[in-house]
Formats: sequence, C-alpha cells, structure tokens
Amino acid sequence: VQLVGSGGGRVQTGDSLRLSCAVSGLTFKNYAWAWFRQAPGKERESVGAIRRAGTTFYTDSVKGRFTISRDNDKDTVYLQMNDLKPEDTALYYCAARMMIYSGNWMYPEGYDYWSQGTQVTVSS
Repeated sequence: VQLVGSGGGRVQTGDSLRLSCAVSGLTFKNYAWAWFRQAPGKERESVGAIRRAGTTFYTDSVKGRFTISRDNDKDTVYLQMNDLKPEDTALYYCAARMMIYSGNWMYPEGYDYWSQGTQVTVSS
C-alpha cells in the first residue's frame, strides 16, 4: 500500500494550496480518508475526514477554509486549503481507515495507512 502526498509549499497568509494524496495497493473506494497535520513541537492533530459516501468532518480551526474531496476514479483524496494562516504551517499527512463516524474520525491511532508528510509553510 502506498499513499503519496504532494502539493505542499511555501505561501503567504491568505493564499491557497491544494494537497493531493495518490493511493495504490488497496481498494480506494472502500476506505474513509483523513488529513492530519503536525507542527514542530506539537502533537499530530486532525484536520478533516471524508467518509466513503462523501460526508465530511472538519476540525473547528479549518471549517469554512479547508475542503476535503475524493476522486474514486483517480484513487486520490484532496485537501483544498484557502485563506491560509501562519498557524496552518505543519507537515500534512493523509490517512486511511475503513470506517469513520463523527465520534472517531479525529483520532490518529485508528488509521491503518499513512502518507509521508507534505510540508506547508505559511508566512505572514
């Protein structure tokens, strides 16, 4: 199983980025997908997730700015990030697990597969 993240970079406050996570080695449509992030010296935190049927969940700090989507034909999950802020600076990871619901999507220990980190740096 491979999850390959891409699309990170260095941007200014207020800019946008779209992260991608290309997946191989498993049946993409059978999984729920999530994005997490980890800033230096901090614990990994949830960003958002998307269920197999498309329902999404977001952490409060990104609601209205970030959007998760999935393309079951391309086996890819996306994180569109708008109005970026310096506090969004982190390594971003995508992750997969079979089932998520509103009470469990935010816990990283429940995910089976992880991408390598993709760096996002937002300067003021």
